[in-house]
Amino acid sequence: MADTQQVGTPDASEATEKTVPHKNRKVGEVVSTKMDKTIVVEVTRRVAHPLYRRIMKRKKKFLAHDETGEARTGDRVRIVECRPLSKRKCWRLEAVVLRAKRAED
Repeated sequence: MADTQQVGTPDASEATEKTVPHKNRKVGEVVSTKMDKTIVVEVTRRVAHPLYRRIMKRKKKFLAHDETGEARTGDRVRIVECRPLSKRKCWRLEAVVLRAKRAED
């Protein structure tokens, strides 16, 4: 009786890998970096009109956390969903996909 083992119980590392949900990711353009550690990312998507089937562009702005301040206005960035950091900010910067061209002085 003392030598019984539970079969099929995953250890802690396997359990955490399977229960982590897939994070939502979006790619957009940085339109503002005026706030401290926060960027505004505009994500453009194409949708068909429900009746006329004409392709239209829809834009939405997301506030994202940029800890290091590496993103600049005009950069194309990837943001990932995270826990709420403030009232409107629940995204964080994952990577800068494409740097914007800058005029050199």
